[in-house]
Amino acid sequence: MTLWPAVTPDHINPVGVAPAVMLDLELSDNRTTPVPIPGPLAEPQLTDPFRQETPTLPGSAGEHLLQCAYGTEKRARRFYDDQVLDRLNEEMKEFVGRMEMAFVATSDARGECDSSLRAGPPGFIEVLDDQHICYPEYRGNGVMASLGNISENPHVGILMVDFVTDLIGLHVNGKARIVEDADLRGIYPALPSEFDRGRTPERWVVVQVEEAYIHCRKHIPRMMPVLRERTWGTDDVKRKGGDYFSAKGMPRPWHEVSAGS
Repeated sequence: MTLWPAVTPDHINPVGVAPAVMLDLELSDNRTTPVPIPGPLAEPQLTDPFRQETPTLPGSAGEHLLQCAYGTEKRARRFYDDQVLDRLNEEMKEFVGRMEMAFVATSDARGECDSSLRAGPPGFIEVLDDQHICYPEYRGNGVMASLGNISENPHVGILMVDFVTDLIGLHVNGKARIVEDADLRGIYPALPSEFDRGRTPERWVVVQVEEAYIHCRKHIPRMMPVLRERTWGTDDVKRKGGDYFSAKGMPRPWHEVSAGS
């Protein structure tokens, strides 16, 4: 039996999403099987010294090679064996259920990366079972950076950190797919119907857990929540802090391309 199986949640069917847009969750996991990029962007493929036809270790070829280069194989193997799971255990589920924010990392088919913050009341990230979690997507700026990446490349990395009480973090890596709100409710009717500030999810990101492991507390700062009043439900840029960095009006390369075309 493979220690790190790729289990596809066949019971989750993103009805209404074009098949060409949604990627099959059974795509090769490029953390263990590098996916070649055709053309001039192609880069040399790393040879993983620990690679086996039936993989028994998590992680990428790159991390395995650097463990050999820097002499950390034993420490890394101990961490894999002691801390890395291919599913959520009960303690991890409880941790996810009380988190109020998460950092979500995605990348597109070319490997261009994006990191985004998701936040909500405790439990806004739903634990569906020991191998699946989901989080809601609300109306935002319309860019769809994270969802766009997921539509090209299902691999995601989620980091949740308790900055207040236990000063500990949890990494959840896996494959994601986009599911419309009504469709997911048809499968999981227990999803919440009341949301913070009355916002209703437009859709959900469902993540199939492949790796779950601790982020140690050594460098996690302690923070104290402070109540503050905010004005929600507005498109006023100043009130939302939408141009905090005074980016509006500055030149962009794509404007120059448009002007010259």
